[in-house]
Amino acid sequence: MINVNYRIIFYKFGVMKFLGHLDIMRYFQKAFKRAKIDVSYSKGYNPHMIMSFASPLGTGLTSDGEYLDVSLNEDIDNKVLIDRLNEQMVDGMYIAGAAKLSDECKNSMSIVAAATYLVSVKDGYNQEIYYFKNIFREKIKELYSSDEIKVIKATKKSEKEVDIKPLIINIDYNDFDYSNSCAEIFDNQIHVVMTLSAGSENNLKPELIIKALCEFCNINYNEFAYQYHRTEMYYREDDDAIKPLLGKDAYDMLIQRELFVNSN
Repeated sequence: MINVNYRIIFYKFGVMKFLGHLDIMRYFQKAFKRAKIDVSYSKGYNPHMIMSFASPLGTGLTSDGEYLDVSLNEDIDNKVLIDRLNEQMVDGMYIAGAAKLSDECKNSMSIVAAATYLVSVKDGYNQEIYYFKNIFREKIKELYSSDEIKVIKATKKSEKEVDIKPLIINIDYNDFDYSNSCAEIFDNQIHVVMTLSAGSENNLKPELIIKALCEFCNINYNEFAYQYHRTEMYYREDDDAIKPLLGKDAYDMLIQRELFVNSN
């Protein structure tokens, strides 16, 4: 029996943002079955589909760049795989690309090193937020140029003060182009784009950055005033440069992604 590994990129938006990671796993397990795609199963007393996600997306977040690795018992064309899965998707989920991986390509969960987020301010919240709209760029630059950015981070047993500056790859005010994204659009146009360390070893949530920014600007932090949207995930090469999780063998996924963007 053949065994072929694929990497799938999908969009999560709309009401589907309220589904947690375990629900998304079950959703895809059912989608593969309905699409009649021959997924490989693990051995043993409790066999399960051999599939994994690069990094779980928090409940309430949307995304243009979620990655799923799956092992199949069939060699299927990328376009056919995309079409058959999209026939089973509901509103709020879309398969944007798929690519066959070489045997040497590592699992995306094991190599993810960073992620980029778009953080938007929702309309109708504390007017204090709009006060610093005109000085948002400067405040972000000031915060990012600080030698350290200390925040209170909750652990399973307690809370501790940590310096998150080393985990920030980039952060900036950004005039985001929504035309190629499923991110929610808000009239106030206040948003920031940040690239942060991600993965099992060093994982920084964008909420901590926004909380630190509010404290830096001396405004009240309202956790419900912001919409978080993940735009991409990356792996780190030997020269320390970060590259999208498409992988060296999966550049045709870019073509599929462009086709999706241009048709929606």
